[in-house]
Amino acid sequence: MKLTAVFEPAKERGYSCFVEEIAAAISQGETLEEAKANLLDALKLVLECQRELAEKELSPQALRETIELASPRDQGRDGSRYLQTT
Repeated sequence: MKLTAVFEPAKERGYSCFVEEIAAAISQGETLEEAKANLLDALKLVLECQRELAEKELSPQALRETIELASPRDQGRDGSRYLQTT
């Protein structure tokens, strides 16, 4: 699965940026390179925080599995490979 990063020039200088698919992943930077690095850090923090919050709410009987979204080109005609669990 690939995500889409959006970088917009700021009014005064630098860039603001966000990940389209994950609303909480937002950042900024003085240069495009800095904005990209900061956005990757923000995305990692959002995912780590969400995992920690989710784990606090789990019951002892909860089953956790890792899932991977395959790209649409990898899916079968019936869509069976679009979501894979491990």
